[in-house]
Amino acid sequence: MTASSSAPPAESRPSGALPVAEPFRIRRAAVRLVRQDGRAFAALLALNALAAGAGLVAPWLLGRVIDEVRAGGGAGTVDRLALTILVFALAQLLLARYAGLVGHRFGERTLARVREQFADRALALPASVVERAGPGDLTTRGTTDVAAVGTTLRDVGPDVLIAAVQALFILGAVFVLNPLLGACGVLGLLGIWFAVRWYLRRALTAYLAEGAANSALAEQLAATAAGARTVEALGLQQSRIDACHRAIEECRRTRTRTLFLRSVLFPAVDISYVVPVAGVLLIGGVLHGHGAMSLGAVVASALYLRQLSQPLDTILQRVEQLQSSSASFARVEGIGVVPHVPSVRSRTPADDRIAVTGVHYAYGGGGGDADVLHGVDLTVRPGEHLAIVGPSGAGKTTLGRLLAGVDVPRTGSVTVGGVPVAGLTSDRLRRQVVLVTQEHHVFRGTVRDNLRIAAPSATDAELRAALAAVGAEWAGELPDGLDTDLGDAGHRPDGAQAQQLALARVVLADPHTLILDEATALLDPRTARHTERALAAVLEGRTVIAIAHRLQTAHDADRVAVMEDGRITELGAHDDLVAADGAYAALWRSWHADRPHSPSS
Repeated sequence: MTASSSAPPAESRPSGALPVAEPFRIRRAAVRLVRQDGRAFAALLALNALAAGAGLVAPWLLGRVIDEVRAGGGAGTVDRLALTILVFALAQLLLARYAGLVGHRFGERTLARVREQFADRALALPASVVERAGPGDLTTRGTTDVAAVGTTLRDVGPDVLIAAVQALFILGAVFVLNPLLGACGVLGLLGIWFAVRWYLRRALTAYLAEGAANSALAEQLAATAAGARTVEALGLQQSRIDACHRAIEECRRTRTRTLFLRSVLFPAVDISYVVPVAGVLLIGGVLHGHGAMSLGAVVASALYLRQLSQPLDTILQRVEQLQSSSASFARVEGIGVVPHVPSVRSRTPADDRIAVTGVHYAYGGGGGDADVLHGVDLTVRPGEHLAIVGPSGAGKTTLGRLLAGVDVPRTGSVTVGGVPVAGLTSDRLRRQVVLVTQEHHVFRGTVRDNLRIAAPSATDAELRAALAAVGAEWAGELPDGLDTDLGDAGHRPDGAQAQQLALARVVLADPHTLILDEATALLDPRTARHTERALAAVLEGRTVIAIAHRLQTAHDADRVAVMEDGRITELGAHDDLVAADGAYAALWRSWHADRPHSPSS
């Protein structure tokens, strides 16, 4: 699977889209896959060569039969030649079938490696990259594109390889019979070369555009389905329908483009098949008339070139799939070229102290986009309970994502124990810092399966203790307890229960630092208060950073950081900030005036 032209430049892709691998990366990846199963690939080549060699015998022997008959040879000689033709035809059949079996096995093993590598790379993608790309692009690459690559490895690749070997052997046989006829056959095939060259110069770009359009359509459909209730509540049905129609139209347009390319290629190729055979018959007839070659050699040459149409047909009919799968392979390999922050594997954080120093951050990486954080400085002491408050859009969630290593600052640093947070390996990062938001996912499986994601070796007693710590009494009332299936086929947890499952995972993960961003937003105020206090008790001695939307959380914190317009404008204990009569005091008075109970309620 090699690309014939360069991939579209990054600026031509939609903003946030995952990258597409360049041709040299595709070639290097293909070579790497072949080397990983080199013995099978060598056996595949050898078997195909033997099958192709056996296929050359029949036309040559048929020419011998014609010459024997013209020379008055006996029936015994002709019978022996006919029997030999049958033997070699059977040998070709058996060798070709065994080569196909070896090729399919090679393809399946290689496809398994591609799938495993894709899964590993996808799981290692930074969360911010996945969020910007959207689920549609990643899902399409992991399903449609990987399946296309698999089809090539299992079917198209071996077929093309066999056909290419056969074509080379056939042309070589014509040259052996008569170099002039061989040259005539090659010249007659130039029409195919020009048609294929025209096609290949346009095909990869067209198929990449088709793949991108399919991803965009999948994204539109997924977003519309996921937000169906919001769409209905706000009366956005027509706008979503229009957006989906535009995506469908783009899919139709790109598909029409690839169909047009094929409609030009195949008729041109069909015409080009006739030219070399006709040329060989004409020139061979002249040579035979002058006694320069036998009639049998002329017939054998014509048969060889006529036989050449079969492997060339296979190659050209598969060219479309090869181009399509090359585009798919470029998209699959593109996952591997997503820039990552280098992991600091050799360094272990000296302690749990978090330091934010001179941090500036822009969502577009700073390429013309305005900063949303401006020179933020903050130190969080180990074991401290810090609350971050401020109006909507102040940058609280963005700062939380930087503290969790989800995003990387444009300038400045975010470190834990002197080591950049975003540079920690995935396993070490999740032991060090865990970010919990109000967006939670319940995985298909049992309650036990959902909890053991955080602690695979946890006992049932530990799982129940984690559920109790976050107030998930409902789990104990399920018909099958921890073995209850969650999802459409079993218990369907509501938003609040999903949040409690996520918080129970946090208890089991037992990180050094916990960042809560609206982690209890879906719980009612009393349950949320109970859950926060339970978490504080369970995580005693751990660092807790709460992005507080209920100021009661700030009241209970050791310190409060007030953010306004991407800056920390106040930092201190609750009582000190209230006494200072600044922005926090105004927020507290506004929030407290709306509360019918005292702060201790």
